[in-house]
Amino acid sequence: MALRINTENFDKEVLQNDKAVLVEFYSDSCISCKMLNPVLSQIESENSDLLKVVKVNVNFDIDLAERFEVQAAPTLVYFENGAEKARLRGAVPKEKIEDLLSL
Repeated sequence: MALRINTENFDKEVLQNDKAVLVEFYSDSCISCKMLNPVLSQIESENSDLLKVVKVNVNFDIDLAERFEVQAAPTLVYFENGAEKARLRGAVPKEKIEDLLSL
């Protein structure tokens, strides 16, 4: 299960991480976000040596959503070496996420 992070630990967990990081900006009331949970868990477990998956709740961490210009949930943002490399919006299939990550 993806680690829930917030404003206090975002930089450490994402921007300063040695691994690539996939951040899901989500909302608890978002049905598409709930549909993505098992997909993200599977991607994380299959690629745990290369990739970390974390979640940011846009309702509680509005400042992070604004900082990264998240306008809809779910939004997936892929980071490598502290920099955003790509993003996807909506409940996308596993294959599209893997293409984004080049796994």
